[in-house]
Amino acid sequence: MRRNVKRVSSVIIAVMMAASLAACGGAKTDNAESTEAANEQAEEALPTDVSEDAVEVPEGYHLVWHDEFNGTKLNEDDWNREEHEVGWVNNELQEYIPSDEYAFVKDGELVIQPVKKEEDGKVSYVSGRVNTQNKHDVKYGWFEARIKVPQGKGFLPAFWMMPQDEEYYGQWPKCGEIDIMEVLGDNITMNYGTLHYGEPHKQNQGTYTLANGDFANEYHTFAVEYEPGIIRWFVDGEQYYETSDWFTAVSGEEEKPYPAPFNQAFHVILNVAVGGDWPGSPDDSTVFDDRAAMKVDYVRIFQKDSYDENVKKPEVKLEMREADETGNFVYNSDFSDAEDLTDDENWKFLQLNGGKGSAEIKDNEIVIATEDFGTEEYSIQLVQPKMPMEQGKKYKFTFEAYAEEDRQMKAAITAPDENWIRYFDDTPVDLTSDWQTFEFELEMTEKSDDNGRVEFNMGNQGSTGTIHIRNVRLEVVE
Repeated sequence: MRRNVKRVSSVIIAVMMAASLAACGGAKTDNAESTEAANEQAEEALPTDVSEDAVEVPEGYHLVWHDEFNGTKLNEDDWNREEHEVGWVNNELQEYIPSDEYAFVKDGELVIQPVKKEEDGKVSYVSGRVNTQNKHDVKYGWFEARIKVPQGKGFLPAFWMMPQDEEYYGQWPKCGEIDIMEVLGDNITMNYGTLHYGEPHKQNQGTYTLANGDFANEYHTFAVEYEPGIIRWFVDGEQYYETSDWFTAVSGEEEKPYPAPFNQAFHVILNVAVGGDWPGSPDDSTVFDDRAAMKVDYVRIFQKDSYDENVKKPEVKLEMREADETGNFVYNSDFSDAEDLTDDENWKFLQLNGGKGSAEIKDNEIVIATEDFGTEEYSIQLVQPKMPMEQGKKYKFTFEAYAEEDRQMKAAITAPDENWIRYFDDTPVDLTSDWQTFEFELEMTEKSDDNGRVEFNMGNQGSTGTIHIRNVRLEVVE
């Protein structure tokens, strides 16, 4: 569960790697034997007094294991409680303590309750984290939970999966990680589903945004269908993302046979993080009462009777965007079209990590007004993806901008699908009250990518001054 919203710095990636290094575990065993043993263990653990008729079973599946949390306490024959110090991963602020004060069963639910403590003028946070490692590890299946998440700045609840035997393919990210649910406490209408893998670390990510309601005041069902060569993500039974493109390797060696590392038994993890690189710290609006708790109605694992593991890695074909008649890859570069700035087409305006503002296209420019610049440089952000970045080519990146008071912003070209590496580094530009033209040249040295992203970052840089931008261009220099 590390990461990354649609914008993660290289610093965060490094922290994420350390995070999952600690998250992985288990003794090294033969993969096939450990998988068979894990699946048999899961089958044997199915309560004899519960039939498949008692739960809704996905078509083509049978029930392997579940916990409806109908008892009076967490069943530690099924679950392990984790203990970790402050800052153990992602610069998070909470300490994980293995106590039923922070992860407990009540009224037919598992409740994970973060707590804020104040002593001698110092503030600290405690939370709970549980997993089924070496108790319920399953190779391939449908993993599902019905959950209500916490609401408040700084909370990051997660329902996710790690391999039983991390050492089989090597430490994170080589071992693989499947994130089923991550919802930021200050953006409770969007869920992130993410796959982590590879060396170097890579990730695939999809998002699901509710049309009505939210994830904090209602229960929703989150699921992943994990099969040989394909993984699919669902919210309330609706598929929103799938991927078959991944790999694993040891540095300097050839890739392991596909579909490694996602051909081994995985277990589930439930936790609520407080603070850290992605959600940011709690603020004065964050409350640590019942609204801070993650409530889990059930966790269920299903399997098919058999799986065909004779799969091949798909050939990925890049879909390189065409330039316009002037050679510009940026669409609506002159802001002549007053487009929707909330969808994923062309320009998109983002408010992250406490950023509050607005964006309006008018008179062939875009005007970004900031109410609160948030906690990060990218908390107020204007982006356009789908930039075709070809290895070995040189590019010229230009734009015009001014601000209604002297201030700074940062421009960049990033790689959302490649761990947010920079094709053009985050570069500060000093804006004045007069229009200026900014021009940069760069050479693409990384592998070709059909989804580079132009970014203007106008968040936490010392000013809320309104910014005007026009005539944005990215073109190949012959």
